[in-house]
Amino acid sequence: MKPQPAIDTDPRVVGDRLRRLRQARGVSLSELAKRAGIGKATLSGVETGTRNPTLETLWAITAQLGVPIGAILDAPPEPQVMRGTAIEAELLEVFEDDRVTYELYRVRVPPGLTQTSPAHHEGVSEHVTVFTGTLSAGPVDAPLTAGPGDHISWRSDVPHGYRAHGPDVVRATLLMRYPTQPP
Repeated sequence: MKPQPAIDTDPRVVGDRLRRLRQARGVSLSELAKRAGIGKATLSGVETGTRNPTLETLWAITAQLGVPIGAILDAPPEPQVMRGTAIEAELLEVFEDDRVTYELYRVRVPPGLTQTSPAHHEGVSEHVTVFTGTLSAGPVDAPLTAGPGDHISWRSDVPHGYRAHGPDVVRATLLMRYPTQPP
């Protein structure tokens, strides 16, 4: 099976937005790559649209820029699909309230796979409501478990992960809360 791209957006558009955000913050390519824990060549390829980054890489970069991942995506008429190691998420809506940006996702996690996501910027939290399956998610060192009808939340400014347990696909919603960071 051919691997699918992390996002269904033109990589050149994503790269251009990342480059503009990086430059607006006065951060060099080398410094951002170092902060995000990725190679300089990888970041350069993402910015030029020649590299197909993973969802984890995009989250690592946007966390270091202090912006939600929605800042680099188009506001689609249809849900924007993003794929990680073990998670498929459709961005349904982005909305702002005072000094907070929210992103609402519909999430699918197949059984047997684990996704570890890098820390988001300070103060970011994730809120998951599970509809089907059993999910372990949250900080890598203290994951939470939720079944159908359960809700879990955690501060995601630390490494965190997702894993479906049992034979069923997890279907859930994920609400990410990003406090606005000064530029």
